[in-house]
Amino acid sequence: MVNSRSDSYAAAGVDITAGYKAVELMKKHVARTMIPGADCDIGGFGGVFVPNLAGVKQPVLVSGTDGVGTKLKIAFLMDKHDTVGIDCVAMCVNDVVCCGAQPLFFLDYIACGKNVPERIAEIVSGVAEGCVQAGCALIGGETAEMPGFYPADEYDLAGFSVGLADGARIIDNKTMAAGDVILGLRSSGVHSNGFSLVRRVFDVERRDLKARVDELGMSLGECLLTPTRIYVKSILALKAACNVKGVSHITGGGFYENIPRSIPEGLCARIEKKAVPVLPVFDLIAKEGGISERDMFNTFNMGVGMSVVVPGSEADRALEILRGAGEEPVVLGEIVPGEERVVIC
Repeated sequence: MVNSRSDSYAAAGVDITAGYKAVELMKKHVARTMIPGADCDIGGFGGVFVPNLAGVKQPVLVSGTDGVGTKLKIAFLMDKHDTVGIDCVAMCVNDVVCCGAQPLFFLDYIACGKNVPERIAEIVSGVAEGCVQAGCALIGGETAEMPGFYPADEYDLAGFSVGLADGARIIDNKTMAAGDVILGLRSSGVHSNGFSLVRRVFDVERRDLKARVDELGMSLGECLLTPTRIYVKSILALKAACNVKGVSHITGGGFYENIPRSIPEGLCARIEKKAVPVLPVFDLIAKEGGISERDMFNTFNMGVGMSVVVPGSEADRALEILRGAGEEPVVLGEIVPGEERVVIC
C-alpha cells in the first residue's frame, strides 16, 4: 500500500496509512487464533473458514453478535485497552455455546475518532485472547476512523461469532422436567452488562478509579475491567459427558430475564439465594447505589455467569466435569412446576 495516501482525506481527519499500520501490528495477535479451517491471510475483503463436518449428522450454524457497551468508558478512563476485546468475544461466544455449538470464527468492528495503530492493536490483542479462550479463529474485522463522530480518544467495539452444532445433539429444553438441578458457573465480576448503572453509582468520571478499595482487594477500575469469563470449553466438555437440558448466559437483565430463556413454560427455576456466590463488587454497588436486592438480581449476574440444567441423577458428575474444566460450580436450585419461571428464595 506504499502508494496509497490521500492528503485531502488526511486533512479531513482520516489517515488511511494508520489503518495499514494497525493491520501490521495486529497480525501477530490474529495468528494466535488460527485453527484448522481458518485462512491465516488477513487483509482481504472477506474472512474464509472451511468447517469440518465429519461426524456431524445435521449441521446447524449458530450466530451471536454483541458489543462491549459503556464498560468502554472505564477503559478510556483507565487508559487500558487490552482486555475489552475479551469482553467482546465473550458476549458473543457465551451466547453461541448455550445451544451446544462450538464457535468457529469471530469478526470484530472497531469505530474510533482517531486511528492510533498501537491502541487498535492493543484492543485486537484482547479480541485474539478471547478467541483463543473460546477455541475459535479471528478471521477478519473492520476498523473505521470516524472523526467528528467519535472523540479522538474514544472508540466503540462490537463483533459477531458463528458456531457449528449438530442438530441431532443440540441443547434445547424439550426434556426438562421438575426435579432437574440448576448449576451455576461463577462469573469473574460484573462482566459487560449494567455499566450505565455502575457508572452512575460510582460516579466514575469524578472518582479515582486507580485507588485501592479494601472490599475489592484492588482498585475499582481494575475490578470493573476484569474481563468477562468465557465458558465455551467448559460447557462443551459438560455436554460431551452429561445430559445438558438447558443453558443460560446471565447478562443484562440478570437472573429474572435470562434464566427463563432456557426454561419451558409450565416450569420454574427455584433459586436458593444463599447458594448464589455474590461477589464483593455487587455488595458495593448495592450499598453505594441504594439498590434493592430485586433490582440487583434483575440487572447483574451477581456472581453467576452461566446457569446449567442437568438431571438430578447427573448433578454430581456434572459438578466433577465442570471442576475439571477449571470452573467453581455451585448448585443453585432446582426445576419445579410453576408459571413464575424464576423464583429466588
